Amino acid sequence: MKNFEDRLKKEISEIRIIDTHEHLETEEERLGQKVDLFHWFSHYASCDLISAGMKPEDLNECRDTGKPLEERWKKFAPYWECVRTTGYGKALIFAAKELYGVNEISGKTFAQLSEKISAANKKGFYKWVLKEKAGIDISLRPEDMHYFGKLDRDFFAPVVYTDGLIGIWNRESIDAISKAFKKEIASVDDLSGTIDAAIDTAVRDGACAAKCGLAYARILKFEDTDKSVAGIVLDRILKKEATDPKPLQDFLMHRMLEKLEKKGLPLQVHTGIQEGNGNYLTNSNPVHLLNLFFRYPCLKFDIFHAGYPYSSELAVMAKNFPNVYADMCWMYVISPTASKKILHDWLDTIPNNKIFGFGGDYIFAEGAYAHSRIAREIIFQVIQEKYKRGWFDEEECLMLARKLLRDNALDFFKIQL
Repeated sequence: MKNFEDRLKKEISEIRIIDTHEHLETEEERLGQKVDLFHWFSHYASCDLISAGMKPEDLNECRDTGKPLEERWKKFAPYWECVRTTGYGKALIFAAKELYGVNEISGKTFAQLSEKISAANKKGFYKWVLKEKAGIDISLRPEDMHYFGKLDRDFFAPVVYTDGLIGIWNRESIDAISKAFKKEIASVDDLSGTIDAAIDTAVRDGACAAKCGLAYARILKFEDTDKSVAGIVLDRILKKEATDPKPLQDFLMHRMLEKLEKKGLPLQVHTGIQEGNGNYLTNSNPVHLLNLFFRYPCLKFDIFHAGYPYSSELAVMAKNFPNVYADMCWMYVISPTASKKILHDWLDTIPNNKIFGFGGDYIFAEGAYAHSRIAREIIFQVIQEKYKRGWFDEEECLMLARKLLRDNALDFFKIQL
């Protein structure tokens, strides 16, 4: 048994990952910045710092590379003590140790670590971190269709970001669409036309999915809304009159889903925990999407972030609906312990072709690396425990590891490497 467990761990460490979700800056963008340790606090761990009591303006000062590093560390250190034990904090410590050979992030090491981060910021950085160290073959990255050309296809597969098409809040939202598509928006039909054009263009340019992140701003319940009602709302918005934009957004979401279903393009949906400090968590419960799962049976939905903390609800929906898939992206750094429990449950509950085992969901490459390292370890632990209990045999263990980290995403997103 021990020999097989060693083999399993080795096999998992060598799987070339298909990463279902990243927000990574391009290498060009990264190299154009002056970076040090505090570049790692652009998100995630930054939210833990603020949750622990750090003032946002103090955090902004810590990120300011124009200020002396030691002064910034002094302001930062008391709060780092509070968050270095969270999943976000531990991920950064792993990155420091395994990428830069610095065993801790502390008053003794912050200057050395910053120097090493800065020295590594040169051409080839992404190849080293993402390809060689993390073992990621390709990452799916949401982007406005007009910026697909900026993506390095050696690292990224494009996902078309749709919030700007659906999330119309005011006249400024309309004006932004009008400018992007170089057309006047005077009717609901005009807006539907921009959705058609956006999806057609995205598919032509190689998009492998669409992405909805509206759970940050509104409830995920999209009612089937009559066109005439949507038109009344649009008229009020165009006149800058006060109105609830939800009926118009709901109508446009259904039009977009019809288009995606026709094109065979899956939809990735943010659900569960929202990044940042303070939001309406219940807005992002994936159960709100039930009517869409029924209404569009031929459209595949990739439900993000394990729906956490609604992960059991997501398990049931992925089990019951052929078009609902469950994605662990972001989860392992939110809570390694919760991730392990969720994956144990999901492997018991959901057909194994419907689970995506990794999406880094980071802005900076070192975070994606650390996250991949944690994900591989947790996937190993879960499969190993089920093997030791006799639940999986050796062939099943190896098959599941490859499906979770690679094969399921390759098949679902029709990725050609």
